Amino acid sequence: MTEEFSRTGILIGEEGLNRLAGCSVMVFGVGGVGSHCIEALARCGVGRLILVDSDTVSASNINRQAVAYQDTIGLPKTDVMKEIIRRIHPSIEVCTIDQFVLPENFDGLMEHIPGHFLPLDFVIDAVDTVSAKLAIAQYCHLHSIPLISSMGTGNKLHPELFEIADIYSTSVCPLCRIMRRECKARKLPGLKVLYSRETPRKPAAAVDETKGGRPVPGSISFVPPAAGLMIAGEVIRSLLGLD
Repeated sequence: MTEEFSRTGILIGEEGLNRLAGCSVMVFGVGGVGSHCIEALARCGVGRLILVDSDTVSASNINRQAVAYQDTIGLPKTDVMKEIIRRIHPSIEVCTIDQFVLPENFDGLMEHIPGHFLPLDFVIDAVDTVSAKLAIAQYCHLHSIPLISSMGTGNKLHPELFEIADIYSTSVCPLCRIMRRECKARKLPGLKVLYSRETPRKPAAAVDETKGGRPVPGSISFVPPAAGLMIAGEVIRSLLGLD
């Protein structure tokens, strides 16, 4: 047991540490939720991490993303995250895929994964677009890969209202409503999600920026990271058979 993971070993034992060191986890999205989730996975000693994101760090990311600092603005998020992981523990293997996830390029994107990272033990969806979330969900269902998908974290102030549930048991969250409908249309039997029972707040200031034709949601330092940490916890417990 290395000193870096000695405190974790007290909790999950040598066998648990060895199990995590042999796991491959793929994370789609290195933003507010994804970056904190990835950091937590690395600090638990997950041995192989595949990071997928085509975006670069912007100044507006600094309020919530683990990759965002004044001196990382303009850099690819996957590159910054890879360096953070290296600084945590150099023995963790990292594969980066700098692509935007679309249904039509998804199979090709998955072919970028090096063979020794396979099979995948878990997939985490922390992307924003519904089409990408559905492509990920369909692929994981088809290939029997455990998956957890993050729902909306924007325009919220209460991380204590996050919970993990099946998509068909969710309520309140507008993104969940869309995903329930689309999952049902695709005959997906279920989808594990992290979502919030908090009603999204109305913006307190004018919103000029748009994303995908919709106003960019407000965010704050303690909400998306809390979601990412909860997802990491769910994944770690599942990998160890503790859920």
